[in-house]
Amino acid sequence: MVKHIEFSTSGDPEVIQYCEFTPTDPAPDEVQVQNKAIGINYIDTYMRSGLYPTANLPSGLGTEAAGIVTKIGSGVTSIKVGDRVAYAQATLGAYSEVHNVLESKLAVLPDAISFEQAAASLLKGLTVYYLFYKTHKIQAGETFLFHAAAGGVGLIACQWAKALGAKLIGTVGSDEKAALAKAAGAWQTINYNRENIVERVTEITGGEKVGVVYDSVGKATWLNSLDCLKRQGLMVSFGNASGPVTGVDLGILNQKGSLFVTRPAINGYITTREELNEASKTLFDLIASGKINVDVAENQKFPLSEAAKAHRTLESRATHGSSLLIP
Repeated sequence: MVKHIEFSTSGDPEVIQYCEFTPTDPAPDEVQVQNKAIGINYIDTYMRSGLYPTANLPSGLGTEAAGIVTKIGSGVTSIKVGDRVAYAQATLGAYSEVHNVLESKLAVLPDAISFEQAAASLLKGLTVYYLFYKTHKIQAGETFLFHAAAGGVGLIACQWAKALGAKLIGTVGSDEKAALAKAAGAWQTINYNRENIVERVTEITGGEKVGVVYDSVGKATWLNSLDCLKRQGLMVSFGNASGPVTGVDLGILNQKGSLFVTRPAINGYITTREELNEASKTLFDLIASGKINVDVAENQKFPLSEAAKAHRTLESRATHGSSLLIP
């Protein structure tokens, strides 16, 4: 018997239960991972709350962790017992002491990357990878807007943009978070609680505005994001932290300058082992070189048994960067 997190009904963090279960042996194409560190992501709160309904309840939570392989399925060829691995696209249930994961969803961890670094960065880092390399190819010298720049994805994006020689304008909710984003590599920051986002972007860019906006906030920033785009600009809406964008009138894209809009997700870009290997190698190389730092503050590491507290903390906007559950 081992411990894991599950929930039987959607709702507030209080629906989270910490309980025992008996893990099954891995299927032929799976391995069993003893988790050493588990990533907490905003999408986990969407699953728990019911914003993204889960098909079957009770259900586990989480898709990201790092650990050691303890069992392999009969058809597994590229992974062996004892390997250090990380994963970010597993079936729900990573909030657990052990988890069975498809071989195709595993990245082998270089020795230079710790379990905590991997669990804090893989999903968020793969997200930045597809946003900056696939959804829109960020160029050196390019100026663009990135919302929630002091969040888990945002702080990685700030550092990655700096490594690419690009100029990231980051929105944040406080002066403290502005300082964090600037320290991470943001070119400019906008405190949306006391500054007008559109006016500041227009001012910063000398009236040109930007060619691309990356927006994980959703409903609250939708119109502001469109108004920050130059003619034929690209709106990349990749999250719903303030609620989903609904009821979109396509005519508004015409009125605001023949704009483009996309709603991407990681599973639309990283679907094969080859794509995962390419993306994770790019991320891990940047971490190993020191260009991206993903170390987690001690007060954002929670015991697995305190997953409900971790969710409350995340949803209160009291965190910066990544948070972890430790089994």
